[in-house]
Amino acid sequence: MLVAQLGARMHYAVPRILEAAGMLERLYTDFAATEGAWKVLSAVAWPNGLLARMAARAPEGIPARKLTHWPGFAFEYNLRQRRARSPAELTRVHLWAGREFCRRIVRHGLGGATGVYTFNSAGLELLEHARARGLFCVMEQTIAPAEIEDRLLAEEQDAFPGWERPAGPDRYRAEFAARERAEWNCAELILCGSDFVRQGIAACGGPIERCRVVPYGFDPPWQATPKTACVRELRVLVAGAVGLRKGAPYVLRAAEVTKGISQFRWVGPVALLENAAAEMRRHVDLVGAVPRPQMAEHYGWADVFLLPSICEGSATVCYEALAAGLPVITTPNAGSVVRDGVDGFIVPIRDAEAIAEKLELLAHDRDLLAWMSANALARSREFTVEKYGERLLAAIRGAQANDQATLAANTP
Repeated sequence: MLVAQLGARMHYAVPRILEAAGMLERLYTDFAATEGAWKVLSAVAWPNGLLARMAARAPEGIPARKLTHWPGFAFEYNLRQRRARSPAELTRVHLWAGREFCRRIVRHGLGGATGVYTFNSAGLELLEHARARGLFCVMEQTIAPAEIEDRLLAEEQDAFPGWERPAGPDRYRAEFAARERAEWNCAELILCGSDFVRQGIAACGGPIERCRVVPYGFDPPWQATPKTACVRELRVLVAGAVGLRKGAPYVLRAAEVTKGISQFRWVGPVALLENAAAEMRRHVDLVGAVPRPQMAEHYGWADVFLLPSICEGSATVCYEALAAGLPVITTPNAGSVVRDGVDGFIVPIRDAEAIAEKLELLAHDRDLLAWMSANALARSREFTVEKYGERLLAAIRGAQANDQATLAANTP
């Protein structure tokens, strides 16, 4: 199978899983940290932070002969993103990158691949090319469809004016959403990280019968133990960009309601306007963005993890929090694997009072907190990268078998 992947999503988990199973024909990506790539890096003025991130793009376990990437294209993509001055311009850049990436792959060739694996918005032309040649087509929808995301965020922006800079009209989003729908129609298998994503595809008229929910996996670099009972204030951690999509207004309200029994810390870049950020800081410690290795310290500090997201795919931070032994309070729209009342709580979106109620419960019942913490650790062991690989391969092989059976039944 040929994998076309912009970026290093989940440290190249999909191509690494396929390679270990003897199923990978080739990995196409924009940039990988190979010896030749460093010659490109040394020739251009990459920002220091970006340079470090690019250096981490090492697809371990993928033989060099199976890897094709274009550092010059990666540099241009990054430059165009940095120069974008509005959401519309950024959408236009993403559309350009998806088309250009596919064009390069088609021109380079599919080799001996019998199937292709793509990701939403960056695979349409490749899927069309592969399908015309009888290859098995897989696409992964990593977040709820653009149509769903846009509607939910527009509702938040209407409800909380002055929290974020107005997005303004984006004349390219309709094209972006249409591109996603066309990718669904090309794929024999549509992989979704959560049922929230699957139902979003159905709500947009997509082929839900071809969707399979395959939750992700995470291998913690730490050794966690269950949280033990204590009498101090409940320490609540939130992670991700501080903004409307992650439910910032509801975090603030929950912090206000539980003042005196809780402490709130939020790790991630702040996307709020000045006044909203200042109000948030009165009740929540906004740490800002930190290097990923430092997240272990913050998970270790916390008693409970909170993510009241409005729209996700299947949020990685929830997997991380479970692996740190933290009960997780989140929403259905976060696409988590949290079991309500067992290793955390699932609360409705936009319900700060429900969040506060669960926090108060855990603050006053530390035996419950300890029990949920142990359950969180146990739950995380079901969602390692190895377990993710087993689920992913089962979904692909099952869909391939069904496709072959259908072909045989329709062959005279």
